[in-house]
Amino acid sequence: MVLGERFERALVLACELHRDQVRKGSDGIPYIGHLLGVASIVIEDGGDEDEAIAALLHDAPEDQGGAPTLERIRSEFGERVASIVEGCTDTLESPKPPWRERKERYLAHLEEAPDDVLRVSLADKVHNARAILADYREVGEELWARFRGTREESLWYYRKLAQVLCRRRLGPLAEELRRTVEEVEALVGR
Repeated sequence: MVLGERFERALVLACELHRDQVRKGSDGIPYIGHLLGVASIVIEDGGDEDEAIAALLHDAPEDQGGAPTLERIRSEFGERVASIVEGCTDTLESPKPPWRERKERYLAHLEEAPDDVLRVSLADKVHNARAILADYREVGEELWARFRGTREESLWYYRKLAQVLCRRRLGPLAEELRRTVEEVEALVGR
């Protein structure tokens, strides 16, 4: 696959939209690092340019403007990219609905989501799970204060994500998510 001018434009847009964001609980780590990480995982998993673009923009509507941002993505990058981004978004509402309700709805959505949405969502969850594991090793129980859900709720959510994504999309990336979540759970259980 060759990444062209559309990917470059998506990277510029991601930088613009997330310029002032940092990773939760980090010491100023720019949020764009997460987006680049997810795009890298998508590319390494065999994703095409639309999926790589969606990976860069997957959090934009949810975190940076809701439906108008999704429409901008649709206008600039096409229906498929916008559909993937929308499929990776648990809400466009502001204020957001209650955490558990959003997560249950997202899990149900993944049961029926198309393969391109699954690839980008899985890449996002793998990148997040890797960060959770590394951060838990570094800061321990302090980690859970970064999340809207409690420790138990966050672990429930990632366990369910791993189950759904392993069931829907067999392969090394889904297995990595499962193993990473199990490793986090084992550390927490010590």
